[in-house]
Amino acid sequence: MSESRAVPGTTRTEGMEGTEGTGTRTAAAPAPPTRWVWLAAWPVTAVFVLSNAATPLYVLWQRDIGFSQGTLTVVFAAYIVGLLGSLLVSGIASDRLGRRPVLLPALGLALAACAVFATATGVAALIVARLFTGIAVGAVVSAGMAAVTDVAGPDRRRLAALLASCAMVFGAGLGPLLSGVLSETLPAPTVTVFAVEAVLLATAVAAVLRMPLRRHRAAEESSRGWARIPAVPRGNRRQLALGIAVFAPGITSTSFVLSLGPSLLSGLLGTTNRIVSGAMAFAMFLTATGVQFAVRSLARRTILTAGAGATAAAMVALIAAVHTEAVAPLVAAALLAGAGQGLGQLGGLSLLNSSVPSARLAEANAALNVGGYLPAGLLPVTAGYLSDATGLTTAATLFGAALLVPAAAGGAMVVATKARAGQAD
Repeated sequence: MSESRAVPGTTRTEGMEGTEGTGTRTAAAPAPPTRWVWLAAWPVTAVFVLSNAATPLYVLWQRDIGFSQGTLTVVFAAYIVGLLGSLLVSGIASDRLGRRPVLLPALGLALAACAVFATATGVAALIVARLFTGIAVGAVVSAGMAAVTDVAGPDRRRLAALLASCAMVFGAGLGPLLSGVLSETLPAPTVTVFAVEAVLLATAVAAVLRMPLRRHRAAEESSRGWARIPAVPRGNRRQLALGIAVFAPGITSTSFVLSLGPSLLSGLLGTTNRIVSGAMAFAMFLTATGVQFAVRSLARRTILTAGAGATAAAMVALIAAVHTEAVAPLVAAALLAGAGQGLGQLGGLSLLNSSVPSARLAEANAALNVGGYLPAGLLPVTAGYLSDATGLTTAATLFGAALLVPAAAGGAMVVATKARAGQAD
């Protein structure tokens, strides 16, 4: 066989690190040390720090610029628009071109978002910065997570799914905590926060440049378009559907806490301290990280079932919080939402990592995230405008009730599928 053709599931050995690709590694190219699997996850963390770094700062921008809760959720949703648009392209591009050619431009766009955030003087600038951030995140959740799996190799795929998923939620939680602390303790808060984040992104660029990736070949896909709704091979549709059924309600619940949680917390505590709101978001995502390590040895469908239950419980706690005007149920809602997202994300990624061929893995990751982020963008925006019209209590109640149904349905779907199969995947 000539070198111009690739055997499915394998890659051509090139005798050196620094090239791109996925597949089974040959004896001449041993898998990189485990530390590189952890380092490969760092760009995912760094970009997700940016994804939520603005959360504690919105009260400052609202004060200085002046805009409503509805406008705030539109700014938040610009991120979702950018992310979804990115997912239509980045997964396919990553599977065809390799991980590095997608990750480096994404990190460059994230750095540009930092500059726009730091100099923003109007709503339009905030929307642009959030749009750039969403595009960068879309590339990272497809190409970046697939890169972790590529570096890990076929024998460490479960570890790769765990680290990629935890990198996402840990970064998402670290962003608001770091932003809250820096903005309360240092001058020029909106500048300082994004200057520090730019440094983190610069280290991520260095990690991507040195990442031991191999050249990727996906010639069978070359005749298809570059932009399309991400999909998985026909035989993996069941795994994708199960992942979305639990991940989508979970990430929608955390999106609500991120966009309107600070307003709820401010009303209940009578404080606009940015460290407090940042700490709540950090606790939410720290729970999402910790719970994934706690359940990593369980069956994948057990993880998904637990995730659906946690999200449903989060919505019950949210409704209780707004009607009792108590902080404890609100904190419980945030922690349960974090657990719901973390478990749904880990279960979904693990199902895909265990079954989808490497040459389609980035696109599969993109498909999972499209299914999750669509409701995560639409429902919080609806709740934001509803809160302007009817008040935050009514909006939060309706949101909680609306999300409780798909969360419970997702859990029932996983249980029913497990019963039919007779065992976990």
